[in-house]
Amino acid sequence: MNARTLYPAERGNLGLSFEYFPPKNEEMEIQLFQTVADLAIFAPTFQTVTYGAGGSTKARSLTTVKRMIGEVGLKNTAAHLTCVGAPKAEVDAVIDEFVACGVRHFVALRGDPQGGIGSAYQPFPGGYESSAALVKALRARGDFEISVSAYPEKHPESPDVAADIDMLKRKVDSGATRAITQFFFDNDDFERYLERVRRAGIHVPIVPGILPINNLAQVVRFAGLCGSKVPEAIISRLAHLDDQPEERFKEASHIAAEQIVDLARRGVRDFHLYTMNRSPLIAAVCDLVGYARRPANRTAAPSYRAVATA
Repeated sequence: MNARTLYPAERGNLGLSFEYFPPKNEEMEIQLFQTVADLAIFAPTFQTVTYGAGGSTKARSLTTVKRMIGEVGLKNTAAHLTCVGAPKAEVDAVIDEFVACGVRHFVALRGDPQGGIGSAYQPFPGGYESSAALVKALRARGDFEISVSAYPEKHPESPDVAADIDMLKRKVDSGATRAITQFFFDNDDFERYLERVRRAGIHVPIVPGILPINNLAQVVRFAGLCGSKVPEAIISRLAHLDDQPEERFKEASHIAAEQIVDLARRGVRDFHLYTMNRSPLIAAVCDLVGYARRPANRTAAPSYRAVATA
């Protein structure tokens, strides 16, 4: 599907958000904030900053969020938060720090097991035992926007999709206001998942997570770890372009834009893009879809608006 087959009115009604991760060094910090500035012209509804399992990036996450809100002026910045490897008091203290710097939107996650992806998860003694418990604690502390995760192809630790959806319902019943999905590439999987979610009585927005493919081998490897799949049709479009960076970039941008347009044709109106802290491919995708570029205003970021239910 050609991304430009969307009508202007449809393009104007599509919401957008971005995910970033905290930088590890000064060079990566410069790149991150240049990316944030580059993508601010698309006026995202919000942007999120990740938080390592067990608080492994706590200081860097806090610093990044503070800069985005205080220096860049992006008041709609959301902070990821996990409950792996920490007692409740420590998690609560982190919540207080985020709130003190202006955070009003959290992405509440359990986090990966301390032994890494594939190892068994064990609740930390005296900690929040699940993401649903973390959501409940956040809801008790304030009137926050609370996003949670969803898995169209099933979380790798879940026995089946039904168990996944039951967990999502517990998170929503605890106070979550939105779910953002793990990245996926087969829109039929998402549509089937969404139908089952709605039948389960879950009516919060389910926002597709879209991952434009900068590095095919890396994405295939990561997909295998997190329970996603990369269709052969996509692999065949990119695998022969390793030595043709310009063509690879063009093809990757069209793949992601086509996915968004197809989902929009199915009624989805909001999309969360995993940026990998790089702007060129994300900007190209947004341009192909037809998101409007607006003059950057780094002191008056767009305020939060409720994401329309998909």
